[in-house]
Amino acid sequence: METQKMYVLPKLSYDYDALAPVISENLLKLHHEKHHAAYVNGANAILQKMDKAKSENADFDTKATFKELSFHIGGHLLHSLFWENLAPKGKGGGEKPSNTIAKVIDEEFGSLDRFKKIFSQAAISAEGSGWAALTFCKKTNRPIIMQVEKHNTNVYPMFRILMVLDVWEHAYYLDYKNDRGKFVEAFWDIVNWTEVNNRLEDLLKS
Repeated sequence: METQKMYVLPKLSYDYDALAPVISENLLKLHHEKHHAAYVNGANAILQKMDKAKSENADFDTKATFKELSFHIGGHLLHSLFWENLAPKGKGGGEKPSNTIAKVIDEEFGSLDRFKKIFSQAAISAEGSGWAALTFCKKTNRPIIMQVEKHNTNVYPMFRILMVLDVWEHAYYLDYKNDRGKFVEAFWDIVNWTEVNNRLEDLLKS
């Protein structure tokens, strides 16, 4: 069987209108089909350029190429995680965390409310375009919040990402204009805590 050599835009597990009113159908469709797809296409175009250079035994600008590749791969992978840690309200979205993730959050942050406050602050204060992420460090056995600039700056190497929130303007402007804080507040109504917990438990088993 031939090994997959290119990135593929993942299909969503819910319809484009399923996350409304938190994320409208128009916004979700634009975000997935245009913005996420652009990172997939961007990464694949660079891989093809590198393959061509290899076949022709030619040189290319390594600094610029790998910097751009990091940006597009980061955008693709973070978006893929983002879609999966969302769920329609009433179908898993917005329910309180339980099991291992609930215990870990309580032990590290003291309460769910305090965690949500700190995570929300990280999302709102992300400089320019970026992400807030809940990660887990196996070296210290504790969850740590990560504030990512763009898609690839300030990333903790090797930390497993449990949950992400996209705060690029393209993620909310159509619905919330420039009110990032309102979007972050609404995000909690569609968090798929079951998926977040599954990611953590899979990590702890490895």
